[in-house]
Amino acid sequence: MAIDPKLLDELEERRQKVIISGGQDKIDKRHEKGDWTARERIDCLFDGGSFTEIGMHTRHHCSNFGMLDKYIPGEGIVSGFGLVGGRPVAAVSADFMAQGGSLGYMHAQKICDAQQYALKAGMPIIQMNDSGGARLQEGIEALTGFGNVFYNNVAASGVVPQISLILGPCAGGAAYSPALTDFIIIRQGGAAGMYITGPKVIEQVTYEKCTMEEIGGAAVHATVSGNAHFVARTDEEAIAIAKRLLTYLPSNNAQEAPHDLSAPLDIANDEGMNDIIPDNNNTPLDVQKVIARLVDEGSFMEVHAGFAGNVVVGFARICGVVVGIIANQPAVKAGCLDIDASDKAARFIRCCDAFNIPLVNLVDVPGFLPGKQQERGGIIRHGAKMIYAYSAASVPKVTLILRKAYGGAYIAMCSKALGADAVFAWPCAEIAVMGAAGAVPILYGRKLAAIEDPEAREAEQKKLYDEYVKAFYNPYAAAASDQVTDIIDPKESRARIALTLRTLLGKRESAPVRKHGNIPL
Repeated sequence: MAIDPKLLDELEERRQKVIISGGQDKIDKRHEKGDWTARERIDCLFDGGSFTEIGMHTRHHCSNFGMLDKYIPGEGIVSGFGLVGGRPVAAVSADFMAQGGSLGYMHAQKICDAQQYALKAGMPIIQMNDSGGARLQEGIEALTGFGNVFYNNVAASGVVPQISLILGPCAGGAAYSPALTDFIIIRQGGAAGMYITGPKVIEQVTYEKCTMEEIGGAAVHATVSGNAHFVARTDEEAIAIAKRLLTYLPSNNAQEAPHDLSAPLDIANDEGMNDIIPDNNNTPLDVQKVIARLVDEGSFMEVHAGFAGNVVVGFARICGVVVGIIANQPAVKAGCLDIDASDKAARFIRCCDAFNIPLVNLVDVPGFLPGKQQERGGIIRHGAKMIYAYSAASVPKVTLILRKAYGGAYIAMCSKALGADAVFAWPCAEIAVMGAAGAVPILYGRKLAAIEDPEAREAEQKKLYDEYVKAFYNPYAAAASDQVTDIIDPKESRARIALTLRTLLGKRESAPVRKHGNIPL
């Protein structure tokens, strides 16, 4: 007995009504502005034909202000799961053509359904944001919907990867959900932006005049606030970034990172590494050049590239092994750690640790950035985040000291004391409490002050400086006290790190039983 054709016709009619959403005119207008529809974004993300939708026929149930009978296609959001590069992924995509993509209770429920499905199945979830914010007509129900989404964001944190794409407005409470996810990709231009209170509200309350771009655009979030990890020029590019990011992440925290252990273990010397090192340790070294020689060609994916440039973080592969790179950048602020750099590094370290990604740390740091603004801004608390993140991380940790490694910043960059499994150092490395220029006057100040002749005093200071550097500023002193695993020729760096990573992939550590630690937020 065949199903009644009328029922099938009704099903197709209902489907098409949701798919067309606001109608062809609205679709055309979006295309004219360079925007994609919610479903076009879904189609671009998922492998062809693999997407299964959740809640296509969901309807809101609010009776406030006569909303009960208002039809909102798909409740203003597309929700579901499918395959991305052959791997299961869940996703939601806000539909701005349906009631401005505004969030009501059932709209939020569709997001929660996808989040909970991802949690149960152990798959990443991608949120594509393009919404006018809360649906005011639904009042407390809309707020409850937001709360439910946030709760699920937190439940999924560290369990499955969460990636947010800001492809349109993301205002008010809606901005908190992306902030709770692991990575934010924001599109430049158009209506794409993220903020808590818009320009009009700010002007009414504080009398400050500003534009949306100044408070919520891609540039400000990528370089000033640090909220955005990646910037894209188009919807297509944003989705491509998300897809590439997934290739470095496991589907969940119970899986290993997607290493390619079929890649050959290349332990040949890299003669070119020595050529990029300046003759003088005070000459800035562009750490990007070091990273490029350490990792598999073209594999480095920098995260937070526009924010806190004095530290470089990102994903890469070294002889097929997925790693998280944390590196001081001497070309920016001499590589000093400051408030923003500490936050940037600590957040990335904890993300890698949550998803079983080994850490490779490249150290060339003269210390924490001095200054009144840094001290008043809480550099102690922010710097402590790095110390906490490294100490708590149980993944393989390999540290390479390139040149300077001074004071508390040396410790904070994953010294052996913070649990580094292997610490290598170049022969030009300087590991000390502080720079020799500052240490010598402190240690020998009285002796020098007793020399009345200026020339003799200067000569004695130079002599003491040279002796001090020779005795304490070479890596052999640190190696003698078992703080350095080995001192290596720079050309051996890639081979030593690659081999060490392979041997550490089976690393297991147990921690004391506790509910959770108390990171200095």
